[in-house]
Amino acid sequence: MTPSPRLLLTVDYESWFALSRRHDFIAPEARYKLDGGYSRHALDPILEIFGDKKATFYLVGEMVGWYPELPEKIQNAGHEVGFHCHVHRRLNTVAEIEKDLTASADWLKKYNVRGYRAPMIHTVEGVYPLLKKHGLTYSSSIYAPTDTVINKDGIYEIPVSTLQLQKRQTNFRAPRHMTPDLLIMGEFPYGSSFTSGLFPRTVFRIIERALKSGKSPVIFLHPYEIVTPPNFTQRLSADLIHNPLLYSFTFNKSNFLKDLLSHFPTSTMQEYISGLQ
Repeated sequence: MTPSPRLLLTVDYESWFALSRRHDFIAPEARYKLDGGYSRHALDPILEIFGDKKATFYLVGEMVGWYPELPEKIQNAGHEVGFHCHVHRRLNTVAEIEKDLTASADWLKKYNVRGYRAPMIHTVEGVYPLLKKHGLTYSSSIYAPTDTVINKDGIYEIPVSTLQLQKRQTNFRAPRHMTPDLLIMGEFPYGSSFTSGLFPRTVFRIIERALKSGKSPVIFLHPYEIVTPPNFTQRLSADLIHNPLLYSFTFNKSNFLKDLLSHFPTSTMQEYISGLQ
């Protein structure tokens, strides 16, 4: 069964400092202090922008500990709650992923979470048996051409969308993240908020064409791209100097989001997957 085309709009709900790798391994209390209430206060205006349009919010687990009301508020607004790791850092091994899933097991069960998105769209092929073990049913943790759906031993992989500029590949194994190799292979990763920050009109047109051809694009944004944190670029100045490409993630994309919501049908990832079955 092929679901009707819709925009699979997702939000990787992480704190503003997630852009900086400098804070990955500091004490949890220090990360909470850095967040400074931003992630709690940003949610209401973001939900207001979405209105009655539906999306999937992939939550960082430690933030549920900081602000226990986040998943309930998201679900009560009609959106899907997914999992975006317990602590937002790159997970390179099966052992790291197992530990991370276990750390958030209680709230994942409480809110019947079924979807997973790896931090920075970077995971390993061994993630899929772990997701099944922990009761999840799908992932969106690699890049691949629009409308790619892969069943990996009972776990659906619904990738973040790329525009295929050369002959379509058929073997999509993790890791498959944003690298120069992805571009060399002829794929334009328009589903990334990095790309929509630089080329919003181009991304809009690609989405429009994809939907008209019966496809369902997957794209993501971050909360700090919708509700800009106070002194955002100043607080990230050291990171931006060392990696100017991060600037694209600091652009406010709220108008881009509003354009998407006003022009295209949306749904949660889980609703889309239900249509595949």
